[in-house]
Amino acid sequence: MKPDPNRQVNVGIQVLPLTGDLYPIVDRAIEVIAASGVKYEVGPMETVMEGPLDRLLEVAKAAHLACFEAGAEKVITFIKIGDQTCGTTIEEKVAKYRRTA
Repeated sequence: MKPDPNRQVNVGIQVLPLTGDLYPIVDRAIEVIAASGVKYEVGPMETVMEGPLDRLLEVAKAAHLACFEAGAEKVITFIKIGDQTCGTTIEEKVAKYRRTA
């Protein structure tokens, strides 16, 4: 079966700057993701984005490179792709776990 070319996918990204004070560098990577305009959610271990795969991979690369611009000399970035032929969303995956106030 061929995937829908207009489908939404999820990409999880975790940047790990190998430096003493990593939080300002991680914050810079998240700023790049936020400025990209893609839908995203920051979690305790990674940030998950939603959108077209090619666009999300571009954003992940930009977030990775932003770590160097923020002063890191070495960065390891983990990328996970969640995809289905019909597409998938963050909401579909976590709606049943969200608390309602």
